[in-house]
Amino acid sequence: MRKKRKIITAILALIIIGIFYIFENYPITDTGNNLNQRVEEAPVTSENTLEVTFLDVGQADSILLESAGHYMLVDAGNNEDGPKLTTYFQQQNITSFDYVIGTHPHEDHIGGLDDIIHNFDIQTFYMPDVITTTKTFEDVLDALEEKNISLSIPNKNDKFELGDATVKVLYVGNEEESDLNDTSIVLKVTYQNVSFLLTGDASTKVEGDLDRKELESTVLKVGHHGSSTATDEEFLNIVNPTYAVISVGKNNQYEHPHTTVINTLAAHNITTYRTDEDGTIQMITDGTNIEINTLNTDTNG
Repeated sequence: MRKKRKIITAILALIIIGIFYIFENYPITDTGNNLNQRVEEAPVTSENTLEVTFLDVGQADSILLESAGHYMLVDAGNNEDGPKLTTYFQQQNITSFDYVIGTHPHEDHIGGLDDIIHNFDIQTFYMPDVITTTKTFEDVLDALEEKNISLSIPNKNDKFELGDATVKVLYVGNEEESDLNDTSIVLKVTYQNVSFLLTGDASTKVEGDLDRKELESTVLKVGHHGSSTATDEEFLNIVNPTYAVISVGKNNQYEHPHTTVINTLAAHNITTYRTDEDGTIQMITDGTNIEINTLNTDTNG
Protein backbone atom coordinates (compact mmCIF):
# COMPACT_ATOMS: atom_id res chain seq x y z
CA MET A 1 0.00 0.00 0.00
CA ARG A 2 2.84 2.36 0.94
CA LYS A 3 4.57 1.50 -2.33
CA LYS A 4 1.46 2.50 -4.29
CA ARG A 5 1.29 5.81 -2.41
CA LYS A 6 4.94 6.53 -3.21
CA ILE A 7 4.33 5.81 -6.89
CA ILE A 8 1.25 8.09 -6.97
CA THR A 9 3.15 10.84 -5.14
CA ALA A 10 6.04 10.56 -7.59
CA ILE A 11 3.66 10.74 -10.56
CA LEU A 12 1.94 13.84 -9.14
CA ALA A 13 5.31 15.49 -8.53
CA LEU A 14 6.32 14.84 -12.13
CA ILE A 15 3.03 16.30 -13.37
CA ILE A 16 3.50 19.44 -11.25
CA ILE A 17 7.09 19.86 -12.47
CA GLY A 18 5.88 19.45 -16.04
CA ILE A 19 3.21 22.13 -15.60
CA PHE A 20 5.74 24.59 -14.18
CA TYR A 21 8.07 23.87 -17.07
CA ILE A 22 5.35 24.56 -19.62
CA PHE A 23 4.37 27.89 -18.02
CA GLU A 24 7.98 28.98 -17.68
CA ASN A 25 8.90 28.25 -21.27
CA TYR A 26 5.60 29.17 -22.92
CA PRO A 27 4.31 32.15 -20.98
CA ILE A 28 0.74 33.19 -21.47
CA THR A 29 0.58 36.67 -22.99
CA ASP A 30 -2.31 38.94 -22.12
CA THR A 31 -3.27 40.51 -25.44
CA GLY A 32 -6.44 42.09 -24.16
CA ASN A 33 -4.86 45.54 -24.07
CA ASN A 34 -2.85 45.21 -27.27
CA LEU A 35 -4.95 47.32 -29.61
CA ASN A 36 -2.56 46.79 -32.49
CA GLN A 37 -3.48 43.12 -32.84
CA ARG A 38 -7.04 44.12 -33.73
CA VAL A 39 -6.08 46.74 -36.30
CA GLU A 40 -5.76 45.90 -39.97
CA GLU A 41 -4.86 48.05 -42.95
CA ALA A 42 -8.07 47.86 -44.96
CA PRO A 43 -10.49 50.21 -46.72
CA VAL A 44 -12.82 52.02 -44.33
CA THR A 45 -16.46 52.23 -45.43
CA SER A 46 -18.07 53.60 -42.26
CA GLU A 47 -18.98 57.29 -42.17
CA ASN A 48 -17.97 57.41 -38.50
CA THR A 49 -14.22 57.82 -38.55
CA LEU A 50 -11.18 59.61 -37.23
CA GLU A 51 -9.01 61.07 -39.98
CA VAL A 52 -5.41 62.03 -39.23
CA THR A 53 -3.41 63.74 -41.98
CA PHE A 54 0.35 64.23 -41.65
CA LEU A 55 0.89 67.13 -44.02
CA ASP A 56 4.01 67.38 -46.15
CA VAL A 57 5.55 70.65 -44.99
CA GLY A 58 9.15 69.70 -45.61
CA GLN A 59 11.51 69.84 -42.61
CA ALA A 60 8.68 70.72 -40.25
CA ASP A 61 5.51 69.36 -38.64
CA SER A 62 1.81 69.86 -39.28
CA ILE A 63 -0.96 67.37 -38.46
CA LEU A 64 -4.66 67.80 -39.22
CA LEU A 65 -7.22 65.71 -37.33
CA GLU A 66 -10.97 65.44 -37.99
CA SER A 67 -13.78 63.50 -36.34
CA ALA A 68 -17.52 64.04 -36.79
CA GLY A 69 -16.94 67.41 -38.45
CA HIS A 70 -14.66 68.69 -35.68
CA TYR A 71 -11.09 69.72 -36.51
CA MET A 72 -7.82 69.97 -34.63
CA LEU A 73 -4.49 71.23 -35.96
CA VAL A 74 -1.22 70.24 -34.32
CA ASP A 75 1.58 72.57 -35.51
CA ALA A 76 1.70 74.54 -38.76
CA GLY A 77 5.12 74.13 -40.33
CA ASN A 78 7.59 76.91 -41.10
CA ASN A 79 6.74 80.57 -41.77
CA GLU A 80 6.41 80.01 -45.51
CA ASP A 81 3.98 77.13 -44.94
CA GLY A 82 1.28 79.34 -43.43
CA PRO A 83 -0.26 80.59 -46.72
CA LYS A 84 -0.05 77.11 -48.28
CA LEU A 85 -1.78 75.49 -45.31
CA THR A 86 -4.42 78.22 -45.27
CA THR A 87 -5.22 77.60 -48.94
CA TYR A 88 -5.31 73.83 -48.45
CA PHE A 89 -7.67 74.01 -45.45
CA GLN A 90 -9.96 76.42 -47.27
CA GLN A 91 -10.06 74.00 -50.21
CA GLN A 92 -11.19 71.34 -47.70
CA ASN A 93 -14.02 73.71 -46.65
CA ILE A 94 -12.60 74.04 -43.16
CA THR A 95 -13.69 77.28 -41.51
CA SER A 96 -12.91 76.64 -37.85
CA PHE A 97 -10.82 74.54 -35.51
CA ASP A 98 -11.95 73.25 -32.14
CA TYR A 99 -8.29 73.08 -31.11
CA VAL A 100 -5.05 74.47 -32.49
CA ILE A 101 -1.86 73.32 -30.76
CA GLY A 102 1.68 74.58 -31.10
CA THR A 103 3.65 71.75 -29.56
CA HIS A 104 6.65 73.99 -28.78
CA PRO A 105 7.91 77.40 -29.99
CA HIS A 106 10.36 76.39 -32.69
CA GLU A 107 9.81 77.99 -36.09
CA ASP A 108 9.34 74.65 -37.88
CA HIS A 109 6.30 73.95 -35.68
CA ILE A 110 4.68 77.34 -35.10
CA GLY A 111 5.86 79.25 -38.18
CA GLY A 112 2.52 79.13 -39.99
CA LEU A 113 0.30 79.52 -36.93
CA ASP A 114 -0.17 83.28 -37.33
CA ASP A 115 -1.73 82.67 -40.76
CA ILE A 116 -4.02 80.01 -39.29
CA ILE A 117 -5.06 82.35 -36.47
CA HIS A 118 -5.83 85.19 -38.92
CA ASN A 119 -7.88 83.05 -41.33
CA PHE A 120 -9.87 80.60 -39.20
CA ASP A 121 -12.08 80.63 -36.13
CA ILE A 122 -10.32 78.92 -33.22
CA GLN A 123 -12.10 77.81 -30.07
CA THR A 124 -9.05 76.77 -28.03
CA PHE A 125 -5.38 77.53 -28.63
CA TYR A 126 -2.74 75.56 -26.72
CA MET A 127 1.01 76.06 -26.29
CA PRO A 128 3.42 75.14 -23.47
CA ASP A 129 4.39 77.62 -20.78
CA VAL A 130 7.48 78.89 -22.59
CA ILE A 131 8.39 82.36 -23.87
CA THR A 132 10.94 83.06 -26.59
CA THR A 133 12.04 86.33 -28.16
CA THR A 134 11.93 85.20 -31.80
CA LYS A 135 9.91 87.14 -34.34
CA THR A 136 8.04 83.92 -35.20
CA PHE A 137 6.84 83.56 -31.61
CA GLU A 138 5.94 87.25 -31.38
CA ASP A 139 3.96 86.99 -34.64
CA VAL A 140 1.87 84.21 -33.07
CA LEU A 141 1.22 86.28 -29.94
CA ASP A 142 0.30 89.34 -32.03
CA ALA A 143 -2.13 87.30 -34.13
CA LEU A 144 -3.79 85.89 -31.00
CA GLU A 145 -4.17 89.39 -29.58
CA GLU A 146 -5.64 90.73 -32.82
CA LYS A 147 -8.22 87.94 -32.90
CA ASN A 148 -8.86 88.14 -29.13
CA ILE A 149 -7.92 84.49 -28.62
CA SER A 150 -6.46 83.38 -25.30
CA LEU A 151 -3.28 81.33 -25.16
CA SER A 152 -4.09 78.35 -22.95
CA ILE A 153 -1.49 76.11 -21.31
CA PRO A 154 -2.59 72.49 -20.97
CA ASN A 155 -1.80 70.32 -17.98
CA LYS A 156 -0.55 66.76 -17.98
CA ASN A 157 -3.47 64.29 -17.98
CA ASP A 158 -5.93 66.85 -19.39
CA LYS A 159 -8.53 65.16 -21.60
CA PHE A 160 -10.84 66.60 -24.21
CA GLU A 161 -13.08 65.34 -26.97
CA LEU A 162 -12.61 65.89 -30.69
CA GLY A 163 -15.86 64.70 -32.20
CA ASP A 164 -15.98 60.99 -31.36
CA ALA A 165 -12.26 60.80 -30.53
CA THR A 166 -10.55 61.42 -27.19
CA VAL A 167 -7.37 63.46 -26.83
CA LYS A 168 -5.18 63.15 -23.74
CA VAL A 169 -2.19 65.31 -22.82
CA LEU A 170 0.60 62.96 -21.74
CA TYR A 171 3.26 65.61 -21.24
CA VAL A 172 3.85 69.33 -21.44
CA GLY A 173 7.17 71.01 -20.61
CA ASN A 174 7.91 74.45 -19.24
CA GLU A 175 10.63 77.11 -19.21
CA GLU A 176 12.74 75.04 -16.81
CA GLU A 177 13.74 72.75 -19.68
CA SER A 178 17.13 73.61 -21.15
CA ASP A 179 16.07 72.31 -24.58
CA LEU A 180 12.95 73.78 -26.21
CA ASN A 181 12.31 70.42 -27.88
CA ASP A 182 11.65 68.98 -24.44
CA THR A 183 8.85 71.46 -23.81
CA SER A 184 6.83 69.66 -26.52
CA ILE A 185 3.21 68.87 -25.79
CA VAL A 186 2.80 65.10 -26.21
CA LEU A 187 -0.69 63.90 -27.14
CA LYS A 188 -2.45 60.56 -27.45
CA VAL A 189 -5.52 60.53 -29.67
CA THR A 190 -7.80 57.50 -29.33
CA TYR A 191 -10.73 56.39 -31.45
CA GLN A 192 -12.15 53.09 -30.19
CA ASN A 193 -9.38 50.49 -30.72
CA VAL A 194 -7.01 52.74 -32.69
CA SER A 195 -4.67 55.36 -31.23
CA PHE A 196 -2.11 57.90 -32.39
CA LEU A 197 0.85 59.05 -30.28
CA LEU A 198 1.99 62.55 -31.31
CA THR A 199 5.33 63.43 -29.74
CA GLY A 200 6.39 66.77 -31.24
CA ASP A 201 10.17 67.05 -30.94
CA ALA A 202 10.40 65.40 -27.51
CA SER A 203 13.70 63.63 -26.85
CA THR A 204 14.42 60.29 -25.20
CA LYS A 205 14.60 62.21 -21.88
CA VAL A 206 10.90 63.05 -22.16
CA GLU A 207 10.05 59.63 -23.60
CA GLY A 208 11.52 58.08 -20.45
CA ASP A 209 9.37 60.30 -18.21
CA LEU A 210 6.08 59.36 -19.86
CA ASP A 211 3.64 57.03 -18.11
CA ARG A 212 4.30 53.60 -19.61
CA LYS A 213 0.68 52.52 -19.12
CA GLU A 214 -0.46 55.28 -21.50
CA LEU A 215 1.98 54.74 -24.37
CA GLU A 216 0.89 51.72 -26.40
CA SER A 217 -0.45 53.09 -29.69
CA THR A 218 -1.30 51.97 -33.19
CA VAL A 219 0.53 54.86 -34.88
CA LEU A 220 3.62 56.70 -33.64
CA LYS A 221 4.53 60.14 -34.97
CA VAL A 222 8.27 59.71 -34.67
CA GLY A 223 9.84 62.40 -32.50
CA HIS A 224 12.00 65.23 -33.87
CA HIS A 225 11.82 64.27 -37.56
CA GLY A 226 13.60 60.97 -36.96
CA SER A 227 16.55 62.45 -35.06
CA SER A 228 18.77 60.10 -33.07
CA THR A 229 17.85 62.13 -29.97
CA ALA A 230 14.46 60.37 -29.85
CA THR A 231 12.73 57.03 -30.44
CA ASP A 232 15.06 54.61 -28.72
CA GLU A 233 14.68 50.85 -28.39
CA GLU A 234 13.02 50.90 -24.98
CA PHE A 235 10.45 53.49 -26.05
CA LEU A 236 9.50 51.49 -29.16
CA ASN A 237 9.12 48.34 -27.09
CA ILE A 238 6.59 50.13 -24.88
CA VAL A 239 4.66 51.97 -27.61
CA ASN A 240 4.61 48.85 -29.81
CA PRO A 241 3.19 50.66 -32.86
CA THR A 242 2.07 48.99 -36.05
CA TYR A 243 2.82 52.14 -38.08
CA ALA A 244 5.23 55.05 -37.77
CA VAL A 245 5.19 58.42 -39.53
CA ILE A 246 8.23 60.67 -39.94
CA SER A 247 7.65 64.30 -40.93
CA VAL A 248 10.87 65.31 -42.65
CA GLY A 249 12.22 67.35 -45.57
CA LYS A 250 14.02 65.97 -48.60
CA ASN A 251 17.82 66.16 -48.44
CA ASN A 252 17.69 68.17 -45.21
CA GLN A 253 20.91 69.47 -43.66
CA TYR A 254 20.36 67.53 -40.43
CA GLU A 255 20.40 64.16 -42.23
CA HIS A 256 17.03 63.28 -40.72
CA PRO A 257 15.84 60.62 -40.32
CA HIS A 258 18.95 59.09 -38.83
CA THR A 259 19.97 55.59 -39.86
CA THR A 260 19.82 54.34 -36.27
CA VAL A 261 16.15 55.28 -35.99
CA ILE A 262 15.24 53.76 -39.36
CA ASN A 263 17.06 50.55 -38.46
CA THR A 264 15.36 50.36 -35.07
CA LEU A 265 11.92 50.81 -36.65
CA ALA A 266 12.72 48.12 -39.23
CA ALA A 267 13.98 45.73 -36.55
CA HIS A 268 10.59 46.05 -34.84
CA ASN A 269 8.74 45.35 -38.12
CA ILE A 270 7.04 48.73 -37.96
CA THR A 271 5.63 49.94 -41.28
CA THR A 272 7.09 53.42 -41.70
CA TYR A 273 5.88 56.33 -43.83
CA ARG A 274 7.92 59.47 -44.53
CA THR A 275 6.71 62.78 -45.89
CA ASP A 276 9.95 63.24 -47.87
CA GLU A 277 9.23 60.02 -49.76
CA ASP A 278 5.45 59.58 -49.52
CA GLY A 279 4.21 63.19 -49.45
CA THR A 280 1.19 63.89 -47.28
CA ILE A 281 0.08 60.79 -45.38
CA GLN A 282 -3.62 60.38 -44.61
CA MET A 283 -4.81 57.76 -42.12
CA ILE A 284 -8.53 57.06 -41.74
CA THR A 285 -9.86 54.67 -39.12
CA ASP A 286 -13.28 53.40 -38.13
CA GLY A 287 -11.86 52.26 -34.82
CA THR A 288 -11.10 48.75 -36.07
CA ASN A 289 -9.49 49.05 -39.50
CA ILE A 290 -7.16 51.72 -40.78
CA GLU A 291 -6.93 53.02 -44.34
CA ILE A 292 -3.70 54.71 -45.40
CA ASN A 293 -3.37 57.00 -48.40
CA THR A 294 -0.50 59.12 -49.67
CA LEU A 295 -1.56 62.40 -51.24
CA ASN A 296 -0.15 65.32 -53.18
CA THR A 297 -1.52 68.29 -51.26
CA ASP A 298 0.77 70.97 -52.73
CA THR A 299 1.41 72.27 -49.20
CA ASN A 300 5.14 71.95 -49.76
CA GLY A 301 5.43 73.94 -52.94
